[in-house]
Amino acid sequence: MALEVGIVGLPNVGKSTIFNALTAAGALAANYPFATIEPNVGVVSVPDARMEILHKFQKTEKMIPAALRVVDIAGIVKGAATGEGLGNKFLSHIREVDAVLHVVRCFEDSDIQHVEQSVDPIRDIDTIDTELALADLETVSSVLDKQQRLAKSGNKEAIALAEILAPAQKHLNEAKALRSLDYGGEAANEEARKVFKTLGLITAKKILYVANVAENDLEGKSPLVDVVRKRAADEKSAVVPVCGKLEAELSELPEADRNEMLASLGLAEPALASLTRGAYKLLGLQSYFTMGPKEIRAWTVHVGAFAPQAAGVIHTDFEKGFIRAEIFTIADLEKFGSESAVKQAGKVRAEGKNYVMADGDVVHFLFNR
Repeated sequence: MALEVGIVGLPNVGKSTIFNALTAAGALAANYPFATIEPNVGVVSVPDARMEILHKFQKTEKMIPAALRVVDIAGIVKGAATGEGLGNKFLSHIREVDAVLHVVRCFEDSDIQHVEQSVDPIRDIDTIDTELALADLETVSSVLDKQQRLAKSGNKEAIALAEILAPAQKHLNEAKALRSLDYGGEAANEEARKVFKTLGLITAKKILYVANVAENDLEGKSPLVDVVRKRAADEKSAVVPVCGKLEAELSELPEADRNEMLASLGLAEPALASLTRGAYKLLGLQSYFTMGPKEIRAWTVHVGAFAPQAAGVIHTDFEKGFIRAEIFTIADLEKFGSESAVKQAGKVRAEGKNYVMADGDVVHFLFNR
């Protein structure tokens, strides 16, 4: 499941530093605007302690965690929607991602130039939001104009589309993100989301704020982070504090040294682990597991996916020929000590086509070849 999150933000807020730490891809990180011009793409593993639990009971050749694709997009500046900086160069890249990680600078450092010459997280968020809303407004206005002309001739599809786009245009004119637009019911909102996705509208995408904090504020308790949290709460979003500088250092250390450094800081894991899980959750994803002597693997499905759809993630033939799924829980594996003991205890369930997958299911699929 090749789902992508895009990292956005003003130049020099730490986007590429955080991307490098996430992916260890070596993207250029420099203290000047537009160090990133082409989008860097990396694959990020989703940390999941449950795989280690499975490994206790099933020795295997390898373990393969779930993963996300992460795209580092060029820094956006004020006026980008009208051609400033890199202008619309970033738009094609960000329109393609499924969700957005918005990196906001929440630390003071005279050695790192801020494009606005001062640190103000809300101003920075507003700058990005305005540019993205203006870009979406241009798209919506163009399509709406065409649909309204078609609607005059009685075209039902055009009428329906215009009814969705007219409120969207008004919303964007007020520099508001489309993800906050309510059409008065879940069915209507879902229909609007489909249209927004087809048009690649950026402000309709889900967003997670990444507060890039100082090394003396790893938990993000500073007033700079507090204002971002308030903004996120108002938008029904969330914030993950990350010290990009520290995470970059951690990512370059051998595992033993990394664990020692984390322990010295009183941390159980790098903050990027929380960020990756937050992005995974943001996309409405969950994992199920398969296990055997060759591999233990986490497979990615959307929350609410049915068993045949989950089988199709492994191979399309599994979905087409789906018979049933044999499922047990990690809790039962821990309780009884082995997969065979779980079976003997009658704790392996046979589930059919209408079974909705639960996060953490351990599964064997049976299918017709």
